[in-house]
Amino acid sequence: MLGYFMKRFLHIGTLTVIWPSGRPEIFGQGEPHATIRLHDCRAVLALAVNPDLKLGELYMEGRVSVENGDIRDVLALGMMNIGMLPPRGGVRGLVHRLRMFSRRLSQFNPARRARVHVAHHYDLDARLYDLFLGRDMQYSCAYFSAPDETLEEAQVGKKRHIAAKLNLNRPGLRVLDIGCGWGGLALNLARDCGADVLGVTLSHEQLVAARRRAERAALAARCRFELVDYRALGGRYDRIVSVGMFEHVGVPYYGSFFAKVRDLLADEGVMLLHTIGRLEGPGSTNPWIAKYIFPGGYTPALSEVTSAIERAGLVIADVEVLRLHYAQTLIEWQKRFRTNRDRIRDIYDERFCRMWEFYLASAEMSFRYNGQVVFQIQIVKNIHALPVTRDYMLDAERTMKFAGTRAMPRSLRAV
Repeated sequence: MLGYFMKRFLHIGTLTVIWPSGRPEIFGQGEPHATIRLHDCRAVLALAVNPDLKLGELYMEGRVSVENGDIRDVLALGMMNIGMLPPRGGVRGLVHRLRMFSRRLSQFNPARRARVHVAHHYDLDARLYDLFLGRDMQYSCAYFSAPDETLEEAQVGKKRHIAAKLNLNRPGLRVLDIGCGWGGLALNLARDCGADVLGVTLSHEQLVAARRRAERAALAARCRFELVDYRALGGRYDRIVSVGMFEHVGVPYYGSFFAKVRDLLADEGVMLLHTIGRLEGPGSTNPWIAKYIFPGGYTPALSEVTSAIERAGLVIADVEVLRLHYAQTLIEWQKRFRTNRDRIRDIYDERFCRMWEFYLASAEMSFRYNGQVVFQIQIVKNIHALPVTRDYMLDAERTMKFAGTRAMPRSLRAV
């Protein structure tokens, strides 16, 4: 059954499968080429019945191994071919309909459960993230404005790009960072833009690290961090920013999320929402990702986000789609993960390393071949809150001085 499926599925590249008997079989033709070994017959059956879940599990357990290349090559081959299938037709369409039927349950994220889901991923040993994210601990899409930029420079560029869209045109603005991570963006906004920032997270590990960074930078008075769910927030803010948090909200909660944004945002306020999204319309989370990496998580279609914004009585002022920036970010993370793999295995174990190799590689290939992008959506309550042209964004990026910036990217330098 698996062989039959492989013959019908592979139209680009070549996959050699070494069956448990030791017999190799070649599927497809041309480049790229990868070879996998299936170590037992039960692995063959599991992969045939539920490949979306079982390929990752079998790789984690060592029951599927890569003989030629690495797991990144195998996933590239697979997702290149998946990308050729009609998104709503055939077997792919049937799987889509079944997952859509059950996604409300999988995205059940009330406040208590949301904290558990966040802890599953973000309260891992802090040394893990330190070994592959970079100096500023930015765990979201970097912004590569020049081919020769380092990851650190591109992450500063991301923060500068976001700050420019927030139109921080005077010091003392009250800024709320929903899902502040380890505090890097909030610290920049306080230090370099003169803002009064509150960052909120559901991760205890992130909270401790962010507060420590604020103390060391002598910014604790103007850059505070709290462990609180967005639904429990009060007050009014001139600017709201959320980077990489919206993927954990869940479609059933979009209405309450943007209603809360409406209540928190000042009448002349501006919000910038930065989230991973999908190009093919509403869908569901891959079952392996949902089980092992981001329980309760979902990357939305733009239509799902914009309709919720409209229902909340908010106004979309600007939308930008970042297409391949995250793929490049993930390449850099994978390089650092491989460099530090032995140290990460000492912190956890071999199974954990395989799980994260599969996660990072599959994420990269989703951005290359499977319709994953990043949406940056600028939101206001009042259509007069911003200048009538976008020139202020580019002007701000050209002039903004962010700590950690070695040089202004060439694409932003004044001609």
